[in-house]
Amino acid sequence: MKHYLKATEFKGQKLPYPAKESDVKPKPETEGDNYKAAGKLKGKVALITGADSGIGRSVAIAFVKEGAEVAIVYNINTDDAEETKMLCEKYGGKCLIIQADVRHKEACNEAVKKTVVEYGSLNILVNNAAYQSAQKDFLAITEEQLRRTFDTNIIAYIFMAQAALPHMHEGDSIINTGSIVGKTGIPILIDYSATKGAIHSFTKSLALNLGEKGIRVNCVIPGPVWTANIPGTMPVEEVENFGHEVALKRPGQPEELPPAYVLLASDDGSFMTGSFIEVTGGKLSSD
Repeated sequence: MKHYLKATEFKGQKLPYPAKESDVKPKPETEGDNYKAAGKLKGKVALITGADSGIGRSVAIAFVKEGAEVAIVYNINTDDAEETKMLCEKYGGKCLIIQADVRHKEACNEAVKKTVVEYGSLNILVNNAAYQSAQKDFLAITEEQLRRTFDTNIIAYIFMAQAALPHMHEGDSIINTGSIVGKTGIPILIDYSATKGAIHSFTKSLALNLGEKGIRVNCVIPGPVWTANIPGTMPVEEVENFGHEVALKRPGQPEELPPAYVLLASDDGSFMTGSFIEVTGGKLSSD
């Protein structure tokens, strides 16, 4: 069993947004060096948004280990995206990097088009891009912040699904990244929590809509996970002892999330649709 840092080992820090993964201390663990692949996605093509770092990067790496060809979408941090590509290639995979602002429908259409042109098909869509900005005062949430949060976290998921679906067939899969705070709430991320709740409802409804076509739609619900987004968006006091509130008394590392995505993307999850997989370290949704 690999040792992961406990919450007490995380010190308060603040980085400018959008934070680069290379600036985060300690650096998030994303490679999944203990992951044992079994060729579960051989011959599949996956498009993953928000995959320059963090959970998205780890999912991309796991997918190529499982035999998939991947395209990753990122917005700003080119250096991080290039590192994701390098890591995918390190494990023998192909990785197309696409810079796009998924808040815009045409950008989503273009990302899907580039993926299909490069690889010839599209079987798996992972909606993972996210934006958050912590505000202790509810009245401090500006219209600009509110629209950016909703445009990135839920409207972009709908745009990406609409762009991808014409290329998808029976047995293909859409996986959305939700959050435990979409179930529990959190006082400093009200708008973000609202979008994550919307993602959960979107997952259920789209799964019902696409059931007859045999296209599965599911959602992974992370708890506290140590990514560049945490010191880049959260107050210093929230970063201190990050993850202390869960049963395992530590945050998750990005590399601990991909097995759930692989399950939902592969034939192992063939009878799963409209499902939520909570990977939270013991942060119960009933809390």
